[in-house]
Amino acid sequence: MNDYRSISLWFDQLGDPPAPRAQLERDTAVDVAVVGAGLTGLWTAYYLQAADPTLRIAVLEKEVAGFGASGRNGGWCSALFPVSAATLAAEHGREAAIAQYAAMRDTVDEVARVARDLGVDCGLAMGGAVVVARSAPQLERARHEAAEAAEYRLGTTLLDAAAARARLNATAVLGATYTPHCAVLQPARLVRGLADVVEGRGARIYEQSPVTTLAPHLVQTPRGTVRAQYVVRATEGYTALLAGHRRAVAPVYSLIIATEPLAAPIWDEIGLSEREAFSDHRHLIIYGQRTEDGRMVFGGRGAPYHFGSRIRPEFDRVQRVFRALEGALGELFPVLTGVRITHRWGGALGIARDWHASVGLDRATGYAWAGGYVGDGVSTTNLAGRTLTDLLLDRDSAITGLPWIGHRSRNWEPEPLRWLGANAALRAMTWADSAERRRGRPSRTASVVNAMMSR
Repeated sequence: MNDYRSISLWFDQLGDPPAPRAQLERDTAVDVAVVGAGLTGLWTAYYLQAADPTLRIAVLEKEVAGFGASGRNGGWCSALFPVSAATLAAEHGREAAIAQYAAMRDTVDEVARVARDLGVDCGLAMGGAVVVARSAPQLERARHEAAEAAEYRLGTTLLDAAAARARLNATAVLGATYTPHCAVLQPARLVRGLADVVEGRGARIYEQSPVTTLAPHLVQTPRGTVRAQYVVRATEGYTALLAGHRRAVAPVYSLIIATEPLAAPIWDEIGLSEREAFSDHRHLIIYGQRTEDGRMVFGGRGAPYHFGSRIRPEFDRVQRVFRALEGALGELFPVLTGVRITHRWGGALGIARDWHASVGLDRATGYAWAGGYVGDGVSTTNLAGRTLTDLLLDRDSAITGLPWIGHRSRNWEPEPLRWLGANAALRAMTWADSAERRRGRPSRTASVVNAMMSR
């Protein structure tokens, strides 16, 4: 790219476009080679440095630090995990599920602590998250979520209509779930600040250095090869671009819009006085936040999966999806009708075939990985970085026994089955939301799709 400011509102707010760091120009040897200078890779480098400052660490990035989902996301740093507590309990036992979610809650606090201690000003506000119910089926899902949260001690509570509207005054609110375990932040400032810290402590970050091959103890780029005791794959939605990994993680696009800074009376009408993150209980995910400078940032799914797991710059901007987001925003908050949209962007996130995030290490080959966050990566990357550090240094800790460690998702189906299935599921969820609005009862279609996609 020629102008990295166009990546997102977040990159635009950095000021001058980032100047790429030097490329890898020759063969080198290190202790740990990290592929991907997003939050997963940089958190891993940061915690490795803290544990052992003598380690030689190289981070390789195709573009610039934070170019991928780390610099494009909606700015939620939450205790959400893509696998439900009930599913984890069925697979690993109740205590393992409770431990996984407790680690996620601790991670939100850890991100806030490190940002504060490092002086990384990322506009973080710990306002929690409110997810409103705006129909009878949505309210039923909210009640189910609150009941599951009580069973597994997740800290999510059910709000009645008045309490929900006090936090988020959207249209037709019947109730909500609320969790205090969520912050909003400016993600590009976080990832770029973290890159500066990691580089300042001795790691080498090579930008505009695309990785062409991953092999045991080896990373190849067009201009140089890195040999390492350990190689960490931290490529998330871009994993499918690596040779031999085309079907490991599907890149699915999420698109976002941002308004101009809004006047105080508009925010008085909408709410979010504590800068809560927000969503609702529809099937096709939406998400939003009130930024530090008073903008409404609002995003959601709806963009198609592209045949062959392709990732291209033009996929970041799909006008019909932007129009749908603007329509949904106006329907939620009529006071925003006519407000100017200043930024529109998008990017690929990574989804494993069973929607199960994972982290792991094959000690025999020196190959480590983390990813499949399904859009919940701002926090989960931090837990991944701490976990990879403990695994690479062979340290037993509370987090090295969590159930996501070593999980192996099966590959996605070959094309055209992958394209047909992913886009059929997208259409089905869109239809399910529409059917629930018309009929006022839960959609069986959504239940079937959820069951099929998580197998």
